[in-house]
Amino acid sequence: MCLAVPGRVLNVEGDDPAFRSGTVDFCGVRKTISLVFTPEVRPGDFVLVHVGFAISRIDEEEASRTFKYLEQIGVLAEEGLTEEGLAEESLAEAALAQPAGKSGAP
Repeated sequence: MCLAVPGRVLNVEGDDPAFRSGTVDFCGVRKTISLVFTPEVRPGDFVLVHVGFAISRIDEEEASRTFKYLEQIGVLAEEGLTEEGLAEESLAEAALAQPAGKSGAP
């Protein structure tokens, strides 16, 4: 199954349409995304992203509706894009940051 995930464009970099990119926020996770297929997007716009490319611009209502559908089928949790998933990811990162042989227990 192929999915496109909605995100909000935070910034746009580059003047050449063939190489434009932007930072896109997905529930607090920020990724650099190619904007080559969506030259019209500006910061604040919502886009659907598939494999690192913004494939279309959508309005906020459509983005919200898509997030709800993805949450209902469990995709957001699988990708760590829910509040619970983000908390679990933070715990996992903290555990990985522990020096070898050390644990968080006293």
